[in-house]
Amino acid sequence: MERRSVSTFLLGTVLTVASILTLIPDPAISGSGDALSRALKLPEASLLVEERGRVIISRHPDRAMVPASTMKILTALAAIQRWGLDHRFSTDFYLGGDGRLWVKGYADPYLISEEMERIARALKAQGIRKVAGVGTDDSYFDPGVEISGRSSSNNPYDAPVTALAVNFNTINVVNRNGNIHSAEAQTPLTPLALKLAKRLGAGKQRVNLAHREKAVRYFGELLSAKLEQVGIQVVGDPRNGRVPAGAKKVYSHESSRDLRAVIAAMLEYSNNFIANGLFLKLADRGDGLPISMSEAQGSFAKWVDRTFGWTSYRIEDGAGLSRRNRLSARQLLEAVNAFTPYMDLLPEKNTQVRAKTGTLRGVSCLAGFVKRGARWEPFSLLINQPVPYNFRLQVADALTRAPDLARLCQNGRC
Repeated sequence: MERRSVSTFLLGTVLTVASILTLIPDPAISGSGDALSRALKLPEASLLVEERGRVIISRHPDRAMVPASTMKILTALAAIQRWGLDHRFSTDFYLGGDGRLWVKGYADPYLISEEMERIARALKAQGIRKVAGVGTDDSYFDPGVEISGRSSSNNPYDAPVTALAVNFNTINVVNRNGNIHSAEAQTPLTPLALKLAKRLGAGKQRVNLAHREKAVRYFGELLSAKLEQVGIQVVGDPRNGRVPAGAKKVYSHESSRDLRAVIAAMLEYSNNFIANGLFLKLADRGDGLPISMSEAQGSFAKWVDRTFGWTSYRIEDGAGLSRRNRLSARQLLEAVNAFTPYMDLLPEKNTQVRAKTGTLRGVSCLAGFVKRGARWEPFSLLINQPVPYNFRLQVADALTRAPDLARLCQNGRC
């Protein structure tokens, strides 16, 4: 079997959300019949569909609903407008007077094991052969950042969001009868990973690092291991703090992935870590002061006001984790329409549907485009009641097949 890269392996873990957050079927829609017709009868569902720029289906279009991960469409759009699809995030490296290598993070969400190896080789190319340990500076984000809706589980999708992070702030380990090793050839087993793995049960496990302190410690340990692998001697343990005054910048690493790749992965795997990292980073004022969650929420609200002019909505995080987020089907459809130039970044559910799902317990959403004839048409579906997991996709498929959607509703309203 071909070995999957750490990026695919870790991003793919969010797909377990579907099995963990199993949705309980509603008897009212579990019988036979057309999925679209059944959706239009659900008491806690909103559906808005356009065809050739004209609304043809409108069911509770202005009702405030929990959007779950369809929120990521707005986060993606804001990021694209701010930086452009060709943008690459960077991370700075300094040498202190005592020989310690310092890393200043600016929330590059895609620092994975393979990227760390590129960094280590680039530092060696700068002539560095020995460092007095690794220093980690994650002060770009406020140390008290908390993501609304993030739970305390050890699942990968609940990883903490930090300005310095490797492998999406998760570890992947195997414990076989007390014999512990990394589950990935490209990721060395560090002391912290070993300590955490000893607390886990037998077998292969992917868990998040739970807290900021563990996350930045793990970053320092993994970078140290990667430096050693390329022949740079590391003397001393990682240390967290600010880059010392007078430290000399020796390297600025530009990510091998542009924003296009980052956004596509975020949407495909519904990666909460990426989404909320971008959400916070969007609040960067350029003054060097730490970014707080309240500042990120305020900054995003200003962007929404400028871009859409909405008067009633609530956005607490960029991933859609919070159940206090509120969008209407009309607002979500506006976001989808604005995302039209970037439609190819949306996950391809099948050849006729490109859309982003949103899943929480009792919440099942889908927004994007369905292909009707030769045209891609926008839609938004928000269901805030228990339904079978695949029901939303059945509704989208029905939208592609129905010959005359306008006949389902009178004057577009159902």
